[in-house]
Amino acid sequence: MLETLGLTATAGTIYQAMLDRPGQGVEGLASATGLTPSRVRDCLDELASFLLVHPSSEHPGQMRAVSPEIGLADMLARQEAELASRQAALAASRAAVTRIVADRADRHSGHGERLLGMDAIQSRLEQMGHAAGGEILGVHPGPGMRPEDLAAGRPANAAAIARGVTIKSLYQDAVRNDTHTTAYAHWLLGLGSEVRTAPVIPQRLVVVDRAQALVPIDPADTRKGALHVTEPGILGALLDLFEQAWSTAVPLGASGPGDPTTGLTGIERELLRLLGTGLTDDAAGQRLGISSRTVSRLMSSIMERLDAASRFEAGIKAAQKGWL
Repeated sequence: MLETLGLTATAGTIYQAMLDRPGQGVEGLASATGLTPSRVRDCLDELASFLLVHPSSEHPGQMRAVSPEIGLADMLARQEAELASRQAALAASRAAVTRIVADRADRHSGHGERLLGMDAIQSRLEQMGHAAGGEILGVHPGPGMRPEDLAAGRPANAAAIARGVTIKSLYQDAVRNDTHTTAYAHWLLGLGSEVRTAPVIPQRLVVVDRAQALVPIDPADTRKGALHVTEPGILGALLDLFEQAWSTAVPLGASGPGDPTTGLTGIERELLRLLGTGLTDDAAGQRLGISSRTVSRLMSSIMERLDAASRFEAGIKAAQKGWL
C-alpha cells in the first residue's frame, strides 16, 4: 500500500511493526519481521528519509514511529507539492514548445517541413514508422481517436514492434471511456508496448528515434497540417515535454485510484484547478478531453461531497480543505 508513496514494501513492513510493537529495538524488529538486523537498519534509514521515524526519547539509541496521521499526511503533502511543481513545469514547457514550433513554422527553414492535410500527415507517419529502429513516442490528446485513423496506424505499428521498436503512447484519461481507442490501446499493450493516461497532456506529438518528430501546425485543429521537425534543439524540448507528462501519467491497466486524503480522482482535481483559474465548463472540458455535460456531472459529485449548495461555496470549501 505504501509503495504508492515511494516507500519500499520492506520498509513498510518495519513501519507497521513499529506501530504495532512500540519500543522494539533493531533485534526485536528483526525477530518480529524475519528480517536480518542489517536489513532492519537499512529500512530504518529509509523511514527516516521519509520522516516516518524519529529518535526515541524513552529508549536512547532506538527509533520511534511517527503516527500515520502525521507522518503519512506529511508524505502525501510533499508528494502533492512535487506533483504540482511538475505539472507547473509541464504547463510552462508546453507553452514554450508551442511558441518554438509556431516560430519555426513561420520561418520555414530547411529543418522543418510543412505537411498540409491528413493524407500528407498519414503518409509521413507511415514513412517515419517504417524508418523507426528503436523508439516511437506518441501523445494523443482528446476523448478518443477516429476508428479510421486507428485502423490506418495498425500496420505500421505492428511492423515496427515486430522489428523490436518500443512504442510509448500517452492518452488523456477520457479515452478510458472510448471503446475504439481503448481496444486499440489494449492491442498495443498485447504486443508489448506501453500506454499511459493523464487528465491533461501536451499537444499531439509523435517522436521517432529521438531524431524526428511531427507536431501540429495548429494545435486547435490538428487535421490542418503538421510540421516535420529534425532540429536537435526543438527535438530536445519536445522530448523533455514528453518525459514530464509521462512521469505523471498512470499505466492504462492501473485503476488510477483517487487521492486517499481527498477522495478526488486525478481528473476531478485537475477540473477544480482549471475552473478555479476562471475557465468555462467548455474550455475546461476541452483541456481534459471531456464534454461540458461531463464537467457538470463531475462538479455535481464534488459539490455533493463538499455539501456545497453552489460552485462558489464548493470553491471556498475545497480551498479550506486544501483541495486546491
